[in-house]
Amino acid sequence: MITINAPWLSQFFHLAVVVLDVTGTLAILIGAAYAGWEFARAFPRGDRPQAYVAFRSTLGRSILLGLEFLVAGDIVKSLVINPTIADLVVLAGLVLVRTFLSISLGVEINGHWPWQDTVMARQKSISALSDGKSDETKRLGKHRE
Repeated sequence: MITINAPWLSQFFHLAVVVLDVTGTLAILIGAAYAGWEFARAFPRGDRPQAYVAFRSTLGRSILLGLEFLVAGDIVKSLVINPTIADLVVLAGLVLVRTFLSISLGVEINGHWPWQDTVMARQKSISALSDGKSDETKRLGKHRE
């Protein structure tokens, strides 16, 4: 475990934790306000299902971003400022909850599991190659002939 003997270094890490926590909270609040504003602007135009999907996506992304900052603050607090076993257990719990939330929100936002991105990208490139519609494929094909 790390112990901080210099008072200025301890103050720096305390300030870093406060900055990370405030940044995470602001990311969530500003993202929620922006998502609400965009939803309120799109709602009267009649495209309500699309406005709702965009609202949820924007709100979910801002929550994920805010959680990243909040977890970073907890990591600094637990590993540098107050490195006790109890704090490490709390940190492990927070990381597990954050991971679950991240995966859940990612599924809500994208409509599929995070590990399906690679499979979907591979299928998209295979279908583009088989259709012959890819500009890169056409360019490469000309060089080979």
